Amino acid sequence: MDLGLKGKVAFVAGASQGLGKAVAMELCREGARVAICGLDDPELPKAVEEIRKATGAEVIGVPADVTDSDQAKGFVRKGLEHFGTVDILVNNAGGPPSRTFLEVDDDMWYFGIRLNLMSTILMTREAVPVMMEKKWGRIINMTSISVKQPIDGLILSNTVRSGVVGLAKTLSNELAPYNITVNNVCPGYTMTERVRSLAVATAEKEGTTPEQIIARWQSTIPMGRLGTPEEFAALVTFLASERAGYITGASIQIDGGWYKGVM
Repeated sequence: MDLGLKGKVAFVAGASQGLGKAVAMELCREGARVAICGLDDPELPKAVEEIRKATGAEVIGVPADVTDSDQAKGFVRKGLEHFGTVDILVNNAGGPPSRTFLEVDDDMWYFGIRLNLMSTILMTREAVPVMMEKKWGRIINMTSISVKQPIDGLILSNTVRSGVVGLAKTLSNELAPYNITVNNVCPGYTMTERVRSLAVATAEKEGTTPEQIIARWQSTIPMGRLGTPEEFAALVTFLASERAGYITGASIQIDGGWYKGVM
């Protein structure tokens, strides 16, 4: 299937590792030119080099902490300076820490809002005018299965990411006349460093091992395993493609059947 991504320009936030990196890699394999951002640490240039080597694609890295409004906006602006345009924006950031309600203070709430909601708003606002002028665009928000079925201990993620879904649904209606789609992808348990760290934190609280925690999670998934970053990236890449032009305002889970709802 030709996804029509050759020559498209994609900006992928939070792509120095994990799911974001897998998405950037898959988009490059399909012929897109890609800008990624991540924290200013050794992982970002390593990711750029790895993607270039694996795909031969044009890819640049922009150091950015998306909890800082200027840096979040600066990522998109620097991508536009380099490529001159943007067709695809993938909003992504790491998840906020695992806490119960009474463990979350004001500063942590504001951090979670900046990390997942405000970063999405700010990066999208920078990219949308370019897409509107072209009358073509794809905006994809990487959220979590917790927006459909809240996960115990992740009250920050459950709350803030649900705000992203409300934003996306409203924005999808506003931008549909410009041939711009807006969708959310909702990963369940996927074998990333983020999930491994959650397993470690849960194990410490419960006095068990991370391996036992992961085994418990797997037992709740009908497919009997955690997903892979590559499987997740395939979904995002399809939503970014020409072939997905009639899908908008959707929140699509990729969770091996973990979510128990019917919608």
